Amino acid sequence: MSEAIRNLFGYQPRNIPVYELAFRHKSLAIVDNGVKHCNERLEYLGDAVLGSVVADFLFKKFPFKDEGFLTEMRSRIVSRSNLNMLSRKLGLDHLVKATKESSAPGSSILGDAFEAFVGAMYLDKGYAFTKNLIIQQIIQTHLDVDELMSRDINFKSKVIEWAQRKKRGVDFVLADEFENGRKGRTYVIELRLDNQVVGRGQDYSIKRAEQRAARAAWEEFIDDGESGDQ
Repeated sequence: MSEAIRNLFGYQPRNIPVYELAFRHKSLAIVDNGVKHCNERLEYLGDAVLGSVVADFLFKKFPFKDEGFLTEMRSRIVSRSNLNMLSRKLGLDHLVKATKESSAPGSSILGDAFEAFVGAMYLDKGYAFTKNLIIQQIIQTHLDVDELMSRDINFKSKVIEWAQRKKRGVDFVLADEFENGRKGRTYVIELRLDNQVVGRGQDYSIKRAEQRAARAAWEEFIDDGESGDQ
């Protein structure tokens, strides 16, 4: 593990066990005194660290863009399909330990492992080191932020088309709305497939809230697997 991290990212890890844990999926968890040892807790931590780093990067890169743009761009960068892709490009897929069944196409194992790796690096090397590596060796090297910015994907249409092919019932339901100070009303939309909530979106526009709900559902439940049969 030490050599693999050094070859991939050019630094010497100190806390090897935490990296080994980062790449152990729950399907191969080690149970000790009733406690499951896998990468789920590190995934939680890494998600928070990654979100903070990306938010800081975007805030400085786009000093004149509003909150909505920054939020959308952060969502695109940390989306499950994008993190799955980054894991493959970085070679992290060769380090993940999971059962064959859980590694089937459409799973989020690689994206989850990416977040867990970020959590392990944060614990091992600290926030400043982790932030610099993510920005310099991952975002600036492996992501085309301008291309991500130019994408105009109609996720609502994609979800509806997919649901029609699969003969699934799809509904966009206004779950909540409330006043939000000077910005006016805020709308919360739930996307339901066969009456099961699979995505939620919130915005000052119902149409944009529907797009956010559709995007969440697409990236978490549909993309990177079943979407391939379009």
